[in-house]
Amino acid sequence: MNFLQESYRLVKLISKRGFGKTFLAVDEGKFPPIPCVIQELSLQNEISKTFEQKVQWLEELGQHPKIPKFLASFQQNGHFYLVQEFIAGRNLAQMVEEEGAFDESQIWQLLKELLPVLKLMSDRNIIHCDIKPENIIRRSSPNLETRGDLVLVDFRSAKIVTEIDQLTTEISIGSPEYAAPEQTRGKAVFASDLYSLGVTCIYLLTQISPFDLFDIANNCWVWQQYLTTKVSDRLAQILNKLLQNAVNHRFQSADEVMQAIGMESKTEDFKFSTPNPPWQCLHTLTEYSTGVNSVNALAISPDGNILASGNNDKKIRLWDLNSKKILATLSGHSQAVKSVSFSPDGKTLATASDDKTIKLWHSKTFEEICTLFGHSHAVKSVAFHPNEQILASGSWDKTIKLWDINTGTEICTLIGHKLQVNSVAFSPQGKLLASASCDRTIRLWQIAALEDSDKEFKNRPCYSLLSTLSGHAWTVLTVAFSPDGKILATGSDDNTIKLWKVSTGQLISTLSDHSWSVVAVAFTADGETLISASWDKTIKLWRVSTAEEIITLSGHADSVSTIAISPVAQLIASGSRDKTIKLWQLVEQQES
Repeated sequence: MNFLQESYRLVKLISKRGFGKTFLAVDEGKFPPIPCVIQELSLQNEISKTFEQKVQWLEELGQHPKIPKFLASFQQNGHFYLVQEFIAGRNLAQMVEEEGAFDESQIWQLLKELLPVLKLMSDRNIIHCDIKPENIIRRSSPNLETRGDLVLVDFRSAKIVTEIDQLTTEISIGSPEYAAPEQTRGKAVFASDLYSLGVTCIYLLTQISPFDLFDIANNCWVWQQYLTTKVSDRLAQILNKLLQNAVNHRFQSADEVMQAIGMESKTEDFKFSTPNPPWQCLHTLTEYSTGVNSVNALAISPDGNILASGNNDKKIRLWDLNSKKILATLSGHSQAVKSVSFSPDGKTLATASDDKTIKLWHSKTFEEICTLFGHSHAVKSVAFHPNEQILASGSWDKTIKLWDINTGTEICTLIGHKLQVNSVAFSPQGKLLASASCDRTIRLWQIAALEDSDKEFKNRPCYSLLSTLSGHAWTVLTVAFSPDGKILATGSDDNTIKLWKVSTGQLISTLSDHSWSVVAVAFTADGETLISASWDKTIKLWRVSTAEEIITLSGHADSVSTIAISPVAQLIASGSRDKTIKLWQLVEQQES
């Protein structure tokens, strides 16, 4: 089998053990295709409920920089599959083979990097169950003078510990050379991972198989006899306590080890989603006809009363946000609707479609005004100029077009992107237009004065390229200006959001806590908060001034495709491939 789920091309088998396999693969569904790692789990060793639990906590753990990002999961041909980020670099087994045995300073560094990760996992009742040199990768660093982080990989054997688990025995899992005695008997505990970490350390120090470092006759480790360079008594004491056969003689937690080596015993600077967040989903809109398989675009009218949604069934729906009922369903496009936008005065709705056209509608009477023809490929984004007379459109024909709303005619075409254009946005002052493309760049266009309605727009110069912003590793999918026009936010297939200073084109910060493509970004009216939507099924809120994540909103059962923010209320709308729209509202916290 060369493909899974029609888009994952299997490149090679990385490892095969027990009930599962690990493959290096390429996601051909992305442009450009991206490498990933696919883990196959046998139905003999997984049941649907435990697999769903594993997916849930892998999504959470995957937000940590020292654990691969979780990308997808599915079931096919009698197996469960987990798709995770491919970590470019060398594992510790490769490093020791190429560079020789580790010295003491390298072991201290290993402990300092991995112990907080093990603490993070144990705090969530998770045991990795297969810690060994092959499953610890030193991430490649673009800067040759710096060293990349260590990343813990391969969670096929990992398990969540419950009270029931403590009373039962399971099939032995993990790698025999590195597994703790109790784990080989089917009784893995949190200290089992610490034992495996200790065995990993002595292998790296000696470059000798752990099987040969254990004296079976005397039931003890003799690793120090094989050292070519002695280590300090302090390190030897730490490792020997990690390696105790009896669990009650061993370090019981990562906390204990961290305290013993003088590390502050706390989880790394890393925040998970806040439980019981003040933002809550108070309404889910699902009144769709049969056949709708994705909500692609959302927009809220300037008065905050109407929500417009564009869908894969070629229709646009207008919702009354007060009653949560459908006001009207607009038909006319012959393919999926990919973008919707209200004019600043709220009187006109623009919609863009894969059918290569843009349509303008009366938002009060729901009548079609006209259809704009000119693009030679799917139109993915439309945005109104603040003067309400100009509309910009971005297309997969690699161009951006400006349209005269009064006449329905094309003003000019902006050419320069090398690949498809995914998103366009005007600055609040209307002097700039930003465009995002599959060519991994964002372009800022200077727009000439177009304010006077009595001027003839057509056939006169209307734009110039101001700057090109580069920095994303993959396709740029979305752009948004802050309300004051000073910051530009961009989201990408590389799972990151970047904030740029508009006046200089300088990168301000990179937000990288999403585990999949960021498909939509939007600022709140006060400019203090940025909202992002991702295929990782979440919406995140960020504090713009500090680039800190405020909260993660979870609830969609499939990829989130779009978001919209009410200009007059504390309300966020999100649309998803799960066929629903969710309305999130800020809930006042009651004092207890």
